[in-house]
Amino acid sequence: MNYSCIIREASMRMINPFVMVSRLDFWSRRTRAGRVHAVATSTGLPRAPASTGSVKSPMTTTEKILARKSERASLEPGENVWVDVDVLMTHDVCGPGTIGIFKQEFGEDAKVWDREKVVIIPDHYIFTGDERANRNVDILRDFCAEQKIKYFYDIKDLSDFRANPDYKGVCHIALAQEGHCRPGEVLLGTDSHTCNAGAFGQFATGIGNTDAGFVMGTGKALLKVPPTIRFVLDGEMPPYLLAKDLILQIIGEISVSGATYKSMEFAGSTIESLNMEERMTLCNMVIEAGGKNGVVPADETTFKYLEGKTSVEYEPVYSDAQARFYSDYRFDVSKLEPVVAKPHSPDNRALARECKDVKIDRVYIGSCTGGKTEDFIAAAKVFLASGKKVKVPTFLVPATQKVWMDVYSLPVPGSGGKTCSQIFEEAGCDAPASPNCGACLGGPRDTYARMNEPTVCVSTTNRNFPGRMGHKEGQIYLASPYTAAASALTGYVTDPRDFLL
Repeated sequence: MNYSCIIREASMRMINPFVMVSRLDFWSRRTRAGRVHAVATSTGLPRAPASTGSVKSPMTTTEKILARKSERASLEPGENVWVDVDVLMTHDVCGPGTIGIFKQEFGEDAKVWDREKVVIIPDHYIFTGDERANRNVDILRDFCAEQKIKYFYDIKDLSDFRANPDYKGVCHIALAQEGHCRPGEVLLGTDSHTCNAGAFGQFATGIGNTDAGFVMGTGKALLKVPPTIRFVLDGEMPPYLLAKDLILQIIGEISVSGATYKSMEFAGSTIESLNMEERMTLCNMVIEAGGKNGVVPADETTFKYLEGKTSVEYEPVYSDAQARFYSDYRFDVSKLEPVVAKPHSPDNRALARECKDVKIDRVYIGSCTGGKTEDFIAAAKVFLASGKKVKVPTFLVPATQKVWMDVYSLPVPGSGGKTCSQIFEEAGCDAPASPNCGACLGGPRDTYARMNEPTVCVSTTNRNFPGRMGHKEGQIYLASPYTAAASALTGYVTDPRDFLL
């Protein structure tokens, strides 16, 4: 078995010099450009004591997790360390490639390092007639049977996803719902939005097929310790804002490269008030700022969410009071307004009210970022408040089978007992589709709600690059579920305050 080439390749990837701009130079350039509206100050927030044993120097949450998993007493940004991985996730897009590398380097008869720590979730191109997409799922199925993988969320009957009790849907939300996201652990996945799991106070990031093949065989990964940028959000969350507005605001501040290979840690009273699904939205999109990972300190909200989902013991860690942060941003959330990201970049931020003259052709509510239960409840609240019908096709794609069931069963607050599905039907939306990634990543031409024409779409997804949802000339406005629903009702990009206040 040729391990050396994998180690050499991993080393070449991970030890490239990391050039850090000084805080003074960073802030002077950003301020001159007129892009920074938050103040970078020391927050002085109280932090729980260290829980990694003997600590020689103060560390951030991310540094502590990587120190624990590399059996080091302390770590500093820029160090390269071998860490023990708690969970490796792959899906139908990258899984076949990862499996191929694993077998090539470790042997056709090799066994994965731990069949209970490899989680395989078909989710991207599932409900399609495309032969190559279907073949990818077949490869996963054969491999999981061969390796006796415990957590393989398979789907066999494509005509009715409900006939597949093992099928979950979008990997990042399924990982959380099935208890694979735990504080203090390391979760790696062959998908850039694996950072979603940082909402649970763990280190979670996306890796490539080569690195995943190595992890699959050894349970270890070579990682460079990222410096941490801290984002402190305080103030009462206005009733017209959601976490999607917060992360679009942040990305608009620092740009799509502002957190390149850095950890983004979220703190403050606003963050503490968010439920787990909203925290996932925040961490999900740190990759759109170039972030290595995002992290929210675990608290009672985290622990309550995990009750009954996992039997694995976990130990959370927290940033020390004297931990060194690369920089700090502070936001008064009570003063923020609904925002969108205009084509063709997640940092092309604008206030929703500034785009009121932008005529749209469709609305898409779904994906790991905007297809969770709370996202659909938020959209339903807007439709309920308006009492009107949508003026453009409005596509609904629940992230997981559980979310789909919630859409059809949970009453929407203030609706008199109506479910999301009933409200959506009354508003003239399309019926909620089968749970999957859907058109978020384009996919084969027969993918539900794919943009096969150069249309204008308001979407709760995470990226709006040319061709992201299909047609290269399509235009995507990223928005919160509130803003997406409001826009569906008018046929223009619309500030949700028009209906919620």
